[in-house]
Amino acid sequence: MTAAEPPVSQAPRACATGIGWRHPHDAELLEQQPALDFLEVHSENFFAPGGAARAVLRQGRERYPISLHGVGLSLGSAQGIDPWHLARLAELVHEIEPVRVSDHACFARGVLPGGVALHASDLLPSPFTRDALDTMCANVQRVQDRLRRPIAVENLSTYLRWRVADMDEPTFLNALAQRTGCQLLVDVNNICVNALNDGYANPLDSCRRWLDAIVPGAVAELHLAGHVDCGDIVIDDHGSRVCADVWSLYRHALQRFGAVPSLIEWDTDLPALSVLLDEAATARYHASVALVGEAVAA
Repeated sequence: MTAAEPPVSQAPRACATGIGWRHPHDAELLEQQPALDFLEVHSENFFAPGGAARAVLRQGRERYPISLHGVGLSLGSAQGIDPWHLARLAELVHEIEPVRVSDHACFARGVLPGGVALHASDLLPSPFTRDALDTMCANVQRVQDRLRRPIAVENLSTYLRWRVADMDEPTFLNALAQRTGCQLLVDVNNICVNALNDGYANPLDSCRRWLDAIVPGAVAELHLAGHVDCGDIVIDDHGSRVCADVWSLYRHALQRFGAVPSLIEWDTDLPALSVLLDEAATARYHASVALVGEAVAA
């Protein structure tokens, strides 16, 4: 390193950049303390009070801001929010004081005849109808009232479409944010996966139109991840590096939304921590290009 090259920890950053923190990297990350702006963990992995998992999370919280990202609130469920789940999340939020709390614009919870609760093993898309919007608004508001803070709601990668719709996805999400005061977590990879599976002639143009339809001030975080093309379907598997098309859309998103905190997600075929840190450095590079270019154009 020459005198003209500042250490990574002191290098200017266009926006906050973090990685998904997973258990195999616990010891290495806490020991190395790499230059990251935040860590994101799956909320449900830390619901048990006390214990080793919560202790490690507290250690991470001493070194980094923590973002809590959930998969189980089922914000689109007509059965409402599970009281047990919300109570556990509220307790975790109270202890960790995260920089952000987020979950998905989906449903995964229902009740069978006879009152038997059923929880799906996947995040299922809500229809983009006025009734579904009313349901999600009520559920989001209940969560926010309990947590005493706004949450961020993420767009899904989906593998089916409802036959009925009163609006498109960006209109639905904009209305959700406007009515509840919630924020939006825009997953750039999910937008790309959906466009590829929908068979658009120019999927990148479709993705850019999607991003341009979202109200900028509502976006609290961006997610970046890898996907796999299986030939007949593209799967959002979070198991590889971010591809060139998603990096292109990321730059477009930053030009639209500004310097929004951005996260590298990697959940399957987990690589060495150094690979995640390299992806985070790449995100910083693309953010710098996008935001500096925007400033020059202005």
